[in-house]
Amino acid sequence: MAPRSMVSKDQATILLNIFDGTRQPIGPGVKNLLVRIIDGNQKQLFSDFRKGSSFQFQVPFYDNFGDSYTVIGSADKYSQAGATPVNVQRTVPQTVDLMLLDKNATFQFGNARWSDLPENYPEIHSILARGAAEADAQARYDNLMEKDPATLACLWNLMTAMKDIDLPSGTPLTYLKQLVWEDVAERNIFAPKQDRFYAYADKALVKQVQLAAQQNEFAPEMDPATFHKGATSSYKQIQFGEANVQLTFHEGDTQIIDGTECIVVEPDIDYYKDLLAHALLEVIANAVSGSLTDPKNVYVLRWIAGRRAGVPEFNPPYTIE
Repeated sequence: MAPRSMVSKDQATILLNIFDGTRQPIGPGVKNLLVRIIDGNQKQLFSDFRKGSSFQFQVPFYDNFGDSYTVIGSADKYSQAGATPVNVQRTVPQTVDLMLLDKNATFQFGNARWSDLPENYPEIHSILARGAAEADAQARYDNLMEKDPATLACLWNLMTAMKDIDLPSGTPLTYLKQLVWEDVAERNIFAPKQDRFYAYADKALVKQVQLAAQQNEFAPEMDPATFHKGATSSYKQIQFGEANVQLTFHEGDTQIIDGTECIVVEPDIDYYKDLLAHALLEVIANAVSGSLTDPKNVYVLRWIAGRRAGVPEFNPPYTIE
């Protein structure tokens, strides 16, 4: 029930659901689950502790910019998460799904074992295996799982997101042929890291992304070589408020794979849609701290963004618990 101060003649409804890193409703053992609701006037209307995982709030409906709400959730030993703008309406409840990660949680790849990939993810298995014997491909995959789980999580974040992007023909995964598994610094391509990978893709992917940009599904990045050394073009998905896929092309680096002329593509996922926010809050902050984009943050942001957009759930074959 909403506090008396939140009740007014003109009201809107926010339905809030809290999930954990398993993509399931957060459990009852979470302590001090704090919910904050702030309206578009930057006035905090609610700040209190709740028990459970699903809540309903009645908030004022102003019929102006004040209806652009921010909803934030936090709890002891969990990372904070939020959604903004939540544009409420008088007659239609707005659902907000947030994911809070246990700060001590780790990547769990129980559904991403190599032996499961040929049947459950045949397209991705082919991309990961090409260029090596099956045993060698499994060895390098298992090595990532054991020694560099953040990089494996990044691979799955990107592969999962890319398979859900509809191009005029196929998805970006349709055009991927083979990952780059070793650094080739003189050509500005590198082995997978926790924030990106490099791969050879059918050069037709460039035209497909250009067509998608004409349909306002992607936006070109100006001067792509500034942030991506050696890049010739770059396009960022603009479907979501956060965690959009960026496809950067190195069209001067070519290779024939299975009879197909391929160029290098460098996928990554930015936290922020806004280029200024990306530059100030992600690139510069990471450069100063020496850190890379965290696949845990990408996992949370992409999942929340998908839920808000009403698209199929972002569901890589791993959890964080």
